[in-house]
Amino acid sequence: MNSVIRIILQRLALGLLTLFVVSIVIFTAVNMLPGDFAQAILGQGATPEAVEAIRKDLGLDQPPITRYFQWLGGALQGDLGNSFAQANFASFVGADSGVRTTVAQQIAPRFANTMFLAAVTACIAVPVSLTLGILAALFRNSVFDRATNVTTLTSISSPEFFLAYVLILFLAVLNPLLPSLSNIFEGMSFGERLEKTLLPALTLTLVVTAHMMRMTRAAIINLLASPYIEMARLKGMSPMRVIVKHALPNALAPIINVIALNLAYLITGVVVVEVVFVYPGIGQLFVDSVKIRDIPVVQACCLIFAAAYILLNLLADILSILSNPRLRHPK
Repeated sequence: MNSVIRIILQRLALGLLTLFVVSIVIFTAVNMLPGDFAQAILGQGATPEAVEAIRKDLGLDQPPITRYFQWLGGALQGDLGNSFAQANFASFVGADSGVRTTVAQQIAPRFANTMFLAAVTACIAVPVSLTLGILAALFRNSVFDRATNVTTLTSISSPEFFLAYVLILFLAVLNPLLPSLSNIFEGMSFGERLEKTLLPALTLTLVVTAHMMRMTRAAIINLLASPYIEMARLKGMSPMRVIVKHALPNALAPIINVIALNLAYLITGVVVVEVVFVYPGIGQLFVDSVKIRDIPVVQACCLIFAAAYILLNLLADILSILSNPRLRHPK
């Protein structure tokens, strides 16, 4: 037990170190974006005095190192800063009362929408992928196995926007079964929200199913030649029971890893899908913020994406350790 706790603490420390390095990369990359927020807001009529006043008001006149440590210190306390765009709009209309919309307040509802989309997709994709992977391993080299592989490879080889438009064509235009736009808002019932989210969730399901299905199939087939599997067959167990009861539990580690990677993708890789379906998630907010050079929002979105990947990979490592007796009790 002590060895497991030590490994988990090591993974946590490595995850925090990785997040720190990623935060440096994010801050550097975002601040290297072409264009200037003050120039973009003021447009062609920008005067040097007006640009300097906006930069000073937003703290952009300070050295990059100072701004980085201010941002990092605030992020550690849960303060991701204030939105440049919101602050400028309030000042422009004369409604700046000193109380500005924070980045956290702006991101929170969008992040909740993205998590809802990821949860709906995971509820569809994970069971379907595991079922198809088990059946493909059970009937390997059969027509079903080949058809499943060709179908999933076709879906994963196609761009996300192409799959999205194909689903819109067949499920919203030719056969109006689902709405083509996912314009959800606060106060919607669960049923309405689910209906609006179903089409982007199906698009993401087509993208992530192939990875999980093929890894499940490969992990199970790799174990079918093991002596204990042969013993189970000699005892007269059915092929399905051999796979589900003996092969699948011992193939959990690689399956857990690929599921975690795809769940992380459902949080961080939904930008294109959210833009196509006008889904009010964090990916749509990220694109809008990049367009107007809203640096604090862009940095916060990137940090959330990185943290999601690191946390889910950490969770996958921990579950893999707990599911493998050789890792739980190393010599």
